[in-house]
Amino acid sequence: MKDEILRLLKENTEGFISGQEISERFGVSRTSIWKYINQLKLEGYEIESVSKRGYKLIKCPDLLTYEEIQEELHTEFIGRKIIHLNSIDSTNSKAKDIALELEEDGVVIIAEEQTRGKGRLGRNFISPREKGIWMSIILKPDINPLKVSLVTQIAAAAINKAFREMKIETFIKWPNDILLNRKKICGILTEMNAELTKVNFIVIGIGINANLDEDDFSEEIRETATSIKIEIDKKISRKKVVGKILNNFEPLYKDFIEEDNIEEAMKICRENSILIGNEVRVIRKDESIKAHVIDINKNGELVVEYETGQVENLISGEISIRGLKSYV
Repeated sequence: MKDEILRLLKENTEGFISGQEISERFGVSRTSIWKYINQLKLEGYEIESVSKRGYKLIKCPDLLTYEEIQEELHTEFIGRKIIHLNSIDSTNSKAKDIALELEEDGVVIIAEEQTRGKGRLGRNFISPREKGIWMSIILKPDINPLKVSLVTQIAAAAINKAFREMKIETFIKWPNDILLNRKKICGILTEMNAELTKVNFIVIGIGINANLDEDDFSEEIRETATSIKIEIDKKISRKKVVGKILNNFEPLYKDFIEEDNIEEAMKICRENSILIGNEVRVIRKDESIKAHVIDINKNGELVVEYETGQVENLISGEISIRGLKSYV
């Protein structure tokens, strides 16, 4: 009922709508309407109440509920079911817990805060309340498990394209980081549940430092990580970012699962790569080798040439890539 009342208020932002009219529309008492209005106010909705005139929606909070995000969505199925949580240990953990129970492709788990956010190679991901975008997309594609790593490239392409549409010039650091001004603002964590030849589900975890402040970062990571707010000196709409990412993800994902076509996603990853053409260090456990990045191939592998002249196609796995003297 609360969501229906909110939708009605959003449809009548130019004027007031009386409690009596809302009551008759939904067949509940005016007291019930008043309680739902108060619940919306507690959630951050600014609603003006005037005796004998009714209610008027003045301002919506930047919450990541479906009711807020749907205004930005143009998808068929990705994000058409959003499970919104105030706080959770990890959206990826929650997604994996419920994925086998779901029939839908493209369900999104999104939280205002993560207490134990997960990054690649077991690293922690800082996820403060209402400052970032902490979400996981549950996918159920009929593809060979060996191709699952390409979904990370699709996500990276969709995220980078979304930011570029918002005039934020980001770059992709293979395989799973999005950078702004050479610092990380977004990480992608892909996990799957599969049998030998069948994918049961994939979870794409996306963590974006949207509106974090400098004191949200520890001293040790300020050299490599930042937020969009810090870099562009203003807050951004989190729901707009989510909408654009999902809108861009769906067509790239559909091309992949329906046509086995990854070309557009790989094109975006190449054109916006911060690594191609540069010298890097390839890190495997305790080994660090200098290499020149040549390309990202059609399989999503990073093509590098070592000082010996040997060329190798790198699979992300347990490999990290760093600049010679810094993060990139």
